[in-house]
Amino acid sequence: MAREDRFISFIIAHTSRSRARVQRIRVDKKSVSIFMSAAAVVAVCLVYGLYGLTQQVAHLRTEMENQRLRAENERQRQALEKLNTRVEKVEDTSRKLAEKSGVIDDSPASPGSGGPELPLDEMALETLAAKMGRLELDMSAYEAILRQRGYTPTLWPVDGTLEGGFGGRRNPFGGGGYEFHSGQDIEAAWGAPVVSGAAGKVSFVGWQNGYGQLVIVDHGGGLSTRYGHLSHIDVEFDQTVSRGQLLGKVGSTGRSTGPHLHYEVRINDEAVNPLPYLLLTGRNASVER
Repeated sequence: MAREDRFISFIIAHTSRSRARVQRIRVDKKSVSIFMSAAAVVAVCLVYGLYGLTQQVAHLRTEMENQRLRAENERQRQALEKLNTRVEKVEDTSRKLAEKSGVIDDSPASPGSGGPELPLDEMALETLAAKMGRLELDMSAYEAILRQRGYTPTLWPVDGTLEGGFGGRRNPFGGGGYEFHSGQDIEAAWGAPVVSGAAGKVSFVGWQNGYGQLVIVDHGGGLSTRYGHLSHIDVEFDQTVSRGQLLGKVGSTGRSTGPHLHYEVRINDEAVNPLPYLLLTGRNASVER
């Protein structure tokens, strides 16, 4: 190859009023080739890097959306599980109340069913909620029958004044904290008679932490009542009691600030607000001894 063929020449002319000048620049073709190759490599790397960055951003967005969907599905699953557990408990209680009340379910047996398992959604929540509503209506009907027969605790257990109610309250012993109160406090004089709110069988007699001297009466169908802080107990374990029968006397045993009765109503061993039961009827008029 001739020497001149190895170079690329550029001629630059400079002119002015006084004189003209021509400048010749030569660049080695090999250097130009190397520069162009390097520039091409850099361009390819930039394009590839930009493409990779775009893919990473798209992947990040997809992953964030997947995480949001997973969190939403988990919230729905937990809500469905919680509601389904509640439905099962209510179904069990409703069945027991139906058996105890003597109500016979004449509805036909469910036909065979099956099919692929599909994920639960908002429609499933609505279906379970509707089922829950029907079960609660059935329970109300069964409770009405039991109330007529004396099994629902509607009698005031002691003649007194309503004090600390069910739910959250300030710590009665001070300290500024809050606690959950599982029953209804009824203030009464020391030694005042405490009676059973409904017919049933004594399932516990004795001392229990927090309650002091305690009597628990099982009314059947998952329904029970508790009578705490007693100064004296007048019934025995496994004894059958009638509505209004004497159970013991008001005291201040256990975790108590003064004479009163701690009264609880429980369904399937879950504490519920006793106030609606107390408001179903007036105060007890007599005590059976």
